[in-house]
Amino acid sequence: MASSSEAQSLVVNATRVDLVERGSGRPLLFLHAENGIEPAAAAIAELAKGARVIAPTHPGYGRSELPKGMRSVDDLSYFYLDLLDQLDLNDLTVVGVGLGAWIAAEIAAKTTARMSRLVLANAVGIKVSDRETRDIVDIFALTEPEYIAIAYCDPKVGTRDYKALPDSEVLAAARAREATARLAWNPYFHNPRLKSRLHRIRIPTLFLWGSHDRMLSEAYGRAYCAMIQGARFEPIDRAGHFPDHEQPKAFAEKVLAFAKAN
Repeated sequence: MASSSEAQSLVVNATRVDLVERGSGRPLLFLHAENGIEPAAAAIAELAKGARVIAPTHPGYGRSELPKGMRSVDDLSYFYLDLLDQLDLNDLTVVGVGLGAWIAAEIAAKTTARMSRLVLANAVGIKVSDRETRDIVDIFALTEPEYIAIAYCDPKVGTRDYKALPDSEVLAAARAREATARLAWNPYFHNPRLKSRLHRIRIPTLFLWGSHDRMLSEAYGRAYCAMIQGARFEPIDRAGHFPDHEQPKAFAEKVLAFAKAN
């Protein structure tokens, strides 16, 4: 598969997804957050300066197909295990942001046979508090401006004028919201079984955390981190729930330093 800055198609088990491949060197799988792959473009470009970046658009997002039977992040994780087998990726650093970090954690809890390192940025996917305490803000109950205000350090970064955007970008935003609701609505942004499986992750793991995230708390992130043996926690200043979007250079620098560490 030739390196390209443009999306190409890949068919995995009869499901076609878009995929961007950039850079060279050791492979790095980038799993985008629930807001789609478009906001991660700058981070992908920065990561490609030090790695061979493979960045798929999740099934159901962008122009990627969504199989009828795919209803959970657990289902997505098996899709990505098949993708890793198909591309025969080894010694792989897996990097996920938000919902993408949840997918990455689900993959690693099943097997790390093809993985050497794991990076989870502002990860969702588990329940930390008791059943009466909300860990994750109900984003589906918020207006767009309210959501942007809690998800970003600088709301201007996440604000989009949909009337001025190309139809393709408006459609991508709508599909991202629809797919996120399908995959993460119930149970809300977590898999009740994942927490008890995190002990199976035995590769070097880094938690990156946009320190201005108000969709999740830093306490939630640190508790999540503590459930993976030896995992390290690093905040990213001037970033919220999507540090790859708000601070792409700092995000990529931390990821690449961790990927290359002995």
